[in-house]
Amino acid sequence: MNSGTDESFARELLDPLPPNRLLFSYLMNGLSFILSLLAFLPLGSILWEIISRGSSSLKLEMFYLPLIDNGFANAILGTLLMVSIATLLSVPVGVITGIFLAEFAKNSQINKLVRFLTSILTGVPSIVVGMFAYGVVVLTTKEFSALAGGFALSVIMLPVITLTTEEALKLVPVHQRLASAALGGTKLQTTFRIVVKSAIPGITTGVSLAIARAAGETAPLIFTALFSQNWSDGLISPTASLPVLIFNLYNSPDPKINQLVWTTSIILLSLVLFFSLLSRFLGRKSKLR
Repeated sequence: MNSGTDESFARELLDPLPPNRLLFSYLMNGLSFILSLLAFLPLGSILWEIISRGSSSLKLEMFYLPLIDNGFANAILGTLLMVSIATLLSVPVGVITGIFLAEFAKNSQINKLVRFLTSILTGVPSIVVGMFAYGVVVLTTKEFSALAGGFALSVIMLPVITLTTEEALKLVPVHQRLASAALGGTKLQTTFRIVVKSAIPGITTGVSLAIARAAGETAPLIFTALFSQNWSDGLISPTASLPVLIFNLYNSPDPKINQLVWTTSIILLSLVLFFSLLSRFLGRKSKLR
């Protein structure tokens, strides 16, 4: 009897869908495609506007000359430097905090408190973060600097990385944890060798989102890194960045200088795209191992 039931079940799986269910499936697929296209239209229009307006002014010397010599190289280097500092400060803390919340403090009061504070931190305006970094770093060192800018960006990145890491770990199936425990794995071994390894693509996605947000922030850098027309003298000195450069170009009374806003935007978008692709590549490579 079990054999007959299995054969009947297998036959049902192989049978084509009824016409009404097939029509419903086609309608839902078509609706999903149309809604996805509508969601892509604003993004595509913004990209088209930036590329069409800024590509004509894009020149090779902009990538190796500082602003004082009509280039953007010092702003590009400053953005890379401050985003790198922010990444080094926020990623270890954010990932470890996410692991703690998802694996070691489930349903505890400290979990609820940390998640509540982290959720609040995600909604704090970036200008407030800039004022906080100004008080903590700039007033302490008596200097506007790349270090202060990187610290401000790390505060912005931290809650994004923490929450996405926690959610990525929650998506790992429970049976993987149980299988590791059945083989004699400790809690730490299971967490770092099984769970974290399986969640690396989700974690890297969260990191790339945090980097993309930090790379475009302007207000915190005005309060912390200020700006420089030439190359920076070091980590403890005013440093140029692409978002602040866009802000300054936009406020210039010269229309020719205003036009460079679009060119600078192309460079900034390219940097964000590079960081996103790099994080995806590293995440995929780690997963294959």
